[in-house]
Amino acid sequence: MKPERALHRDVTRGNAAGTSYSVYPPRAGDACETVVLIHGVGMNQSVWSPQIDALTARYRVVAYDMLGHGGSTMPAPVPTLGEYASQLERVLDELEVERAHVVGHSMGALVALEFALTHPQRTRSVVAMNAVYDRTPGQREAVMNRAATLGDAPAEAGIDVTLTRWFGDPVPAHLTKAAEAVRELLLTVDPIGYARTYQLFARSDDAHVGRLSALAVPALFLTGECDANSNPAMSQAMAAVAPFGRAQIIANERHMMNVTNPAQVNERLLEFLLSASTASTASDRPSDAGGCHD
Repeated sequence: MKPERALHRDVTRGNAAGTSYSVYPPRAGDACETVVLIHGVGMNQSVWSPQIDALTARYRVVAYDMLGHGGSTMPAPVPTLGEYASQLERVLDELEVERAHVVGHSMGALVALEFALTHPQRTRSVVAMNAVYDRTPGQREAVMNRAATLGDAPAEAGIDVTLTRWFGDPVPAHLTKAAEAVRELLLTVDPIGYARTYQLFARSDDAHVGRLSALAVPALFLTGECDANSNPAMSQAMAAVAPFGRAQIIANERHMMNVTNPAQVNERLLEFLLSASTASTASDRPSDAGGCHD
């Protein structure tokens, strides 16, 4: 299906082989590189709204709904990370984007890394925000237990526990609005899509162990100091083995730091993307001399 022009923000919305997506044009007329945003389990593309204005200052931004979420189709009953990486490939094909900066949060970070490892020629850089990596046995048991309890309907109690992990208990007053918005996303996500995706997320923390040394693009591993499940040690471990990796930790932040502290997250993203763009432009200059080929 070809995209339709929306009536606000000059956003273009469309559907690529079952994937609902939005494209936000850059505010700078000569900007041509694309940044793709991949949300986490239980969310949808709207969770990136705090990043759109900042990123469109320099880039075209594509946000889409992961399989089983928002307006996108279901994954297989027992999906793989490759299935989610192929979803991103289809979106890029639909939009005729040759290469993109790929930014993923939580489960989206696993997808972003999988895509960068399997499609390096289409990846300018990768950002893994609040990513999981090589959980301890105790951490793995806890997340597998949560995955095993998922049924066919959202559980209010489970959502409360999740919000406590992500925002704190009690939720700070200045984060109440953000927490309620996230709660609404968790309440309205398709329960089957959520369960299938979460179960993949639960068993995929070792999916990139032993593989990140082959990551051929600039990589930022960004997490919050107080994110217990996607903790700083994980980001630092990934950055240590990725050839062009760096880790950054945002003080006092938890798992949903893109909505709780967008100013800091946006600053780190833009700083990294600009450096990756500069490196990419330098390496691409002979072949890109005729113009922009995103």
